Amino acid sequence: MKKSLLTLAAATAAMLALASCGQGAGAGSQDKAAGTVSITHAQGTQDVPLNPAKVYTFDLGVLDTLDALDVPVSGIPQVSLPASFTAYGSPDIQNIGTMKEPDFEAISAGAPDLIIISGRTAGSYAELSKIAPTIDLSISAKAPMDSFKAATASLGQIFGKEAEVAAKIAAIDTKVAATKATAPAAGTGLIVMTSGGELTAYGAGSRFGLIHDVLGVPTAAEVKAEGSHGEAISFEYIAKSNPGSLYVIDRDVAMGESKGAAEAVLNNALVKGTDAAKNSRISYLDPASWYLIGYGLNNVDAMVDAVATSVAKA
Repeated sequence: MKKSLLTLAAATAAMLALASCGQGAGAGSQDKAAGTVSITHAQGTQDVPLNPAKVYTFDLGVLDTLDALDVPVSGIPQVSLPASFTAYGSPDIQNIGTMKEPDFEAISAGAPDLIIISGRTAGSYAELSKIAPTIDLSISAKAPMDSFKAATASLGQIFGKEAEVAAKIAAIDTKVAATKATAPAAGTGLIVMTSGGELTAYGAGSRFGLIHDVLGVPTAAEVKAEGSHGEAISFEYIAKSNPGSLYVIDRDVAMGESKGAAEAVLNNALVKGTDAAKNSRISYLDPASWYLIGYGLNNVDAMVDAVATSVAKA
């Protein structure tokens, strides 16, 4: 009798331990019986169906990640699509409005199983949540890699791609560590975006802060800016900062407008007098990659490669 009681007690303890582990799963805890996973995101917690069939995303970084994981997407916003996303220009892909103005009627008629939003669409969260389960996978400028990894892990859990996500993140981490180890010795860097002939600088903690905050490129100047818009600067600012490397993003090209505008704008004596120009270390970053797509599994890998190439020139 005592042996039976001990066996029962041991079995009960084991069951309780397993239950406890399930409760501690956190943001990605699954209820396989209900076919859902609980996702904690920028605006709360949402039960999301596992492997949703019809997915709409307003975030191109998320689109990039889903593309990397071979997850089909049924709806995207009307936007100038980068060459890597040509396939998503198909008539079979639902136009769901713009990043700032969702087409609620079209989205409702499409009956998606999951809607994914981010910063530009964050204000529409409540309205979109009335249509279908909605999650906000916005990337934090203050902790970009942490929020990118959390968002990517959530997508891995939703679509049963945890192993693929883990492998791709590990590969990115290896590249980040290698670049960060050599970046300080390569000298300072300044990030500049050109748009319509105007110049804007971005620094640590900005939307392009990956270069400084994650990859360790020292800042050439203290960029004074609030929010995501950067600081309007002049050619004199660039000359005074005298960066060892100049990272340039051409917004006009990203928006499908004139090509080569950035090179023309920066073709002057003040810029040519910087160490970056003298040592051929002006990097014209892929505009779509940096301005439109941002934090996606394939794209972060490409962005890290771009900075690693620049650092290697030192």
